[in-house]
Amino acid sequence: MEQINMRQYFDHETCAFTYLLFDPFNKKLVIIDPVLEQFDRDMETVNKLDLELIGILETHVHADHITAAFNIRKKTGVPIYYGSESEVQGADFMLNDGDRIHVGQFEIKTIHTPGHTKGCVSYYTCGMLFTGDTLFIGGTGRTDFQGGDPNTLYDSVTKKLFHYPDDTLVYPAHDYSGAMLSTIGEEKKLNPNVGENIDKDKFVAAEKGKNRPYPKKIDIAVPANMKCGQVSL
Repeated sequence: MEQINMRQYFDHETCAFTYLLFDPFNKKLVIIDPVLEQFDRDMETVNKLDLELIGILETHVHADHITAAFNIRKKTGVPIYYGSESEVQGADFMLNDGDRIHVGQFEIKTIHTPGHTKGCVSYYTCGMLFTGDTLFIGGTGRTDFQGGDPNTLYDSVTKKLFHYPDDTLVYPAHDYSGAMLSTIGEEKKLNPNVGENIDKDKFVAAEKGKNRPYPKKIDIAVPANMKCGQVSL
């Protein structure tokens, strides 16, 4: 089976992943969740591999870093995609559940997965799920700000993401322990937050009982990301 190509990159300051997905035959490329401080790295990769960037896909409005989406669009002219419930200003396309983005001969499916924020989306293509802050490797995104809701997050994971085949690869927006990928089967069995022995009531109670500091960049990241990463001077 023909397979879309993928590159996974990591920002050490925020433990954030960025993904480049491209058709190896015609070199069409999209980038998922670019980080502002890694703008040069990502643009260098595009040029080095002789790829044609055609879109910037965001999984949600990030609170821990500023997206590079605005700067990438300014340099290349390519459109920015967000989930339709994100309420961002300046995005070129607002994606609904089930919408598809074509990348050469491949397509990427949008999955509305609210709960961490109400506008969260995940993306599926070629046996890979890019889950943003909805599903982590051995965890889930927090639900205590930006319209987060633990009931909704539990349903997004168990009723949507967990319906994909067990061998589906899981690529999250963050990892804080050095892991790079998982599978749906592993998360269904082993995830301590939403795995097979955790019901919704237990998950919700655990989320409401957590007391965590906000991300240190939240006050600058969220306002900028509500404008696709445009930083006010």
